Amino acid sequence: MGKVVLGVTVGVAVAVCAVAALVVGRRVRSRKKWKRVVGVLKELEESCETTVGRLRQVVDAMAVEMHAGLASEGGSKLKMLLTFVDNLPSGSEKGIFYALDLGGTNFRVLRVELGGQRSELDPDVEQQPIPEQLMTGRSEDLFDFIASSLHRFVEKGNDSVQSSIMKELGFTFSFPVKQTSVSSGVLIKWTKAFAIKDMVGKEVAGALQQALDRKGLNMRVAVLVNDTVGTLALGHYHDADTVAAVIIGTGTNACYWERTDAIIKCQGLLTTSGGMVVNMEWGNFWSSHLPRTSYDIDLDAESPNPNDQGFEKMISGMYLGDIVRRVILRMSEESDVFGPVSSRLYVPFALRTPAMAAMHEDDSPELTKVAKILEDVLDISGVPLKVRKLVVKICDVVTRRAARLAAAGIVGILKKIGRDGSGGITGGRSRSDIKMRRTAVAVEGSLYTQYTMFREYLHEALHEILGEDIARHVVINVTEDGSGTGAALLAASHSSSGSVDNIQLV
Repeated sequence: MGKVVLGVTVGVAVAVCAVAALVVGRRVRSRKKWKRVVGVLKELEESCETTVGRLRQVVDAMAVEMHAGLASEGGSKLKMLLTFVDNLPSGSEKGIFYALDLGGTNFRVLRVELGGQRSELDPDVEQQPIPEQLMTGRSEDLFDFIASSLHRFVEKGNDSVQSSIMKELGFTFSFPVKQTSVSSGVLIKWTKAFAIKDMVGKEVAGALQQALDRKGLNMRVAVLVNDTVGTLALGHYHDADTVAAVIIGTGTNACYWERTDAIIKCQGLLTTSGGMVVNMEWGNFWSSHLPRTSYDIDLDAESPNPNDQGFEKMISGMYLGDIVRRVILRMSEESDVFGPVSSRLYVPFALRTPAMAAMHEDDSPELTKVAKILEDVLDISGVPLKVRKLVVKICDVVTRRAARLAAAGIVGILKKIGRDGSGGITGGRSRSDIKMRRTAVAVEGSLYTQYTMFREYLHEALHEILGEDIARHVVINVTEDGSGTGAALLAASHSSSGSVDNIQLV
């Protein structure tokens, strides 16, 4: 009997040891898996590092590329396009002005009444979808449709359609254009859903003007601009110290006010104001100092425009969510902390930036928003809290890099025009002997206006790069609807000044 008891006891002990060994083995494997995931995160953090020293190198590189782009065509990744806008709204403009905003499947028409003295802006706005067949048909049909809509819009207001007073229109056209004057430009190519072949290589504003004339509308296309230039105009209307404008939304771009004599590639250019707005197309900026990761390289290679828009792919809303998706995918492939690899993780842009921002800013104790978005968007369910915290950290690293690089880009512009307090010293800190003028930058776009963490990281980086003494002179002003209201304001400033004739080549 004693032997039986002993045998049972030994058997139980062996079983307990086996279970213990199994549990320990699982814990060891689990720790190894977690260690691999943490290693991926650490590698991401190191690759995305944006020290102040590195950001100042990006600032210098941006300023150098701006100089190169102004010196010669094709001399820089930055196109530095001349807009021929040589007169920004001052706030003293009076009258009724119109704008047409064409940049997607919808177009908008606006009416703005200005009373001088920086009067409050309360535009009348109407939006209309463009019928699909007009996006691929004849240019005459598209512009006739738009002109008819504009005709009806004018009739609804107090402004008579056949008034003897010429109405002024600002035309925001968000497609690649080679600008030839403040009110004319040649279409380089269509993007988005448009493919009207007979318009490529033709003058855009002229085609609209002919349609307005056919409809009997006494209206002149006063300016042809893009949305970033409109943002600068709107910013300057509200704050005369505005020298630059940045859009940080789905895409990104910047423009600024430049001295005419600094535009070397167009020697002999004279403007009455002595300056002109330059459209940087800064999404295409590139420098070896930009902290690029393997995820950025893969995203770029798989994009429709590889080796193009490198800066935009690191800082804009179109791409941030997808960078996060790629990081989560790699972690899933190297470990099972997210469970079986979800097929949704292989779908490009399955995770959009608004969803990523919602996870990043989830302040609930259990990170319930993170859990819901992982399940609803990426089909990943049942992940523990520590894994949800890991996701928030990934979002933070990617967003922080983007915001800090955007800040470096802004300071690069300020450096180019002597508003960063450095006195032109490359890589230098601000100089105490330089008197700083108040400097305003107009910013528009959902990534900045709606994503609190992005905005806070951008401001933090501005202060770090410039130093507190200089940063207090730099103001970021949020604008809304530069592409619409801003275009109407430019129609006003170019109507009242007559500056269409103020630009000469000598």
